[in-house]
Amino acid sequence: ATNDPRGAAGLRVIREDLGDCTRCRLGGTRKNIVFGVGDPDAALVFVGEGPGENEDNTGEPFVGKAGELLTKMIGAMGFSRSDVYICNVVKCRPPNNRNPQPDEIAACEPFLIRQLGAIAPRVIVALGKFAAQTLLRTDAPISAFRGNWYRYQGIALMPTFHPAFLLRNPSAKREVWDDLKQVMAELDRLGVPRRKE
Repeated sequence: ATNDPRGAAGLRVIREDLGDCTRCRLGGTRKNIVFGVGDPDAALVFVGEGPGENEDNTGEPFVGKAGELLTKMIGAMGFSRSDVYICNVVKCRPPNNRNPQPDEIAACEPFLIRQLGAIAPRVIVALGKFAAQTLLRTDAPISAFRGNWYRYQGIALMPTFHPAFLLRNPSAKREVWDDLKQVMAELDRLGVPRRKE
């Protein structure tokens, strides 16, 4: 474990340490590092897989079609994007949006671990296979464990499908909403305020 300060100060230190990163091959093809966005003291963190083209262009996570869907999901939960924190396992776009390779994940994961340590959320939502597999150290398919609670460094973690998957498979939205309802119930149980519907 690192001794980063909590909250915004910690995230600043981590971002400075990340620098103009070339720790893996993605550093040679990206436009922008996509570090993360939102409340540095958020109770709820969403972790995705990696930036796509829109994210690479803007330097902000989840700003394309999948991002619009995630924003709607967050809103339906009674939060705004500024109430939560959103980041990815890898901070640079894999070329042509291919899956991140194990060595790329390994190079970037220490920064994700430090981000989660600085934010110290009460609940993490792992969006999709790569986020869930990385945080839970498993290679099981996402369908095997979505909708069930796990612990990550003592933090409640709910794996669910990635918004990009929902754009291709709209019928899965009901399952994701069931997962997010469990997250809302857990946040309520923990006394985390959110805007009621």
